[in-house]
Amino acid sequence: MQNLLQTLWALIGLYLTTGATFLQAYIFNSSLAIQPINVSLQIGAVLLTGCVGGKNAGMFAQVMYLFLGLTDYGVFFQGGGITYLRSPAFGYLLGFVPAGWLCGFLAFKGRMSLPNLTLVCILGLVVIHLVGLIYLVGLGLFLGTAEDPFPFQDILNQYSLQKFPGQLLVVCATALISYVLRLILLY
Repeated sequence: MQNLLQTLWALIGLYLTTGATFLQAYIFNSSLAIQPINVSLQIGAVLLTGCVGGKNAGMFAQVMYLFLGLTDYGVFFQGGGITYLRSPAFGYLLGFVPAGWLCGFLAFKGRMSLPNLTLVCILGLVVIHLVGLIYLVGLGLFLGTAEDPFPFQDILNQYSLQKFPGQLLVVCATALISYVLRLILLY
């Protein structure tokens, strides 16, 4: 029964991650107007899968997502295919795998509470960015030359520094949704 539940959550996670790739996150501003925050809900889907489905579901959903994207199914934000390996965004996508596993592992350790799930989701976000940064360094080493240096600072700014604050808001919402879902599902 447990394996069936994890398989179901892995498939749910795959669908959530794929669909959330193309959904913009919004917040209410001080005048209660809806305002976009320049990030998608994709990271929320990754972390939610781990927090509710567990470590195996969190990891396998993201492995399947990467497999689909690299085989030309166009599930990544800018398309897909094997050439996506040269994209700076791919390192962050690679970070989904350990982040999904870590969230699933930590979310089921100890007492379930909203503060604990929030911390777990923040750690997952940090893992995604660390893997992305390591990938950027690797790309810089392989793609940069003395005549044409790799624009590390510009890419770091575009993929991490500008996105992280908005992603923190998504992470907070993800922790709350995970908490409520786990209460409803009685685990």
